[in-house]
Amino acid sequence: MFSSFLSIALALVMFGLGLTLTVGDFTRVLKYPKAAAVALVCQMIVLPVICVGLILLFGLGGVLAVGMMLLVASPGGTAANLFSHLAGGDVALNVTLTAINSVLAVFTLPLVVGLSMAGFLGGGASIGLQPAKFVQVFAIVLIPVVIGMAVRARFTGWAERMRKPVRIGSAVVLVLVIAAAIAQAFRTLVDNIWTLGPVALALSVLSLAIGYAVPRLFRVDRGQSIASAMEIGVHNGTLAIAVAVSVLGDKAMAVPAVVYGVLMFFLAGVVAFLLSRSRETASV
Repeated sequence: MFSSFLSIALALVMFGLGLTLTVGDFTRVLKYPKAAAVALVCQMIVLPVICVGLILLFGLGGVLAVGMMLLVASPGGTAANLFSHLAGGDVALNVTLTAINSVLAVFTLPLVVGLSMAGFLGGGASIGLQPAKFVQVFAIVLIPVVIGMAVRARFTGWAERMRKPVRIGSAVVLVLVIAAAIAQAFRTLVDNIWTLGPVALALSVLSLAIGYAVPRLFRVDRGQSIASAMEIGVHNGTLAIAVAVSVLGDKAMAVPAVVYGVLMFFLAGVVAFLLSRSRETASV
């Protein structure tokens, strides 16, 4: 029953994301290729490498290590747009990155998780390129987005009116998913909270820091760097939990995303507040 709830919840979230996207959100990347390229390299390559380092540094293993890699392989969540807006970021870039990441995740997420299972679980546990798993990820990530985009193209006015409710609804769904996941894997959470907490916090801090600092090093403007920070630092916890439970059938693997989901909202909120204040100070 929990697995069915997750699948429905994620489908609604991804459908809501589709309602906010247009074909132009994918082609807009041509207007700022450097900002998009730097952000995507950070998210697709740099962050997984850092996550592996944190896993080894904190001695995480087994399904919890795979759960961390599943989380880091998930694209940015819809909440990234909200935090970016609050911090003064380029929300259009956020939308574009979310659109591209949602498509790429269909291919990169099974690969990263498959390699992680082979490395941290051993025994040929890789699911990376198994057709059935790939199809499941495709179904729960991309198909609802495409349907949402089609509905938006046909009923544009209604989709525009739904922007704010979709953002709020996505946040509510994430809270409900986290609460349900805690109830399902409470013992695992309690047993590992002091191990997972520091890893999740470190990952969140480094994701936000790298997402902002690396683009600035490449002379990307401040607004786009903020958008990059939020896109890289605010992962789609709902997707990570749903894949762990619905596709991989392991509730314990969802626990890292649960811990991260709780910490991330507070940390991203603090960072957004500080960035918005620094922008106000600079403009005085």
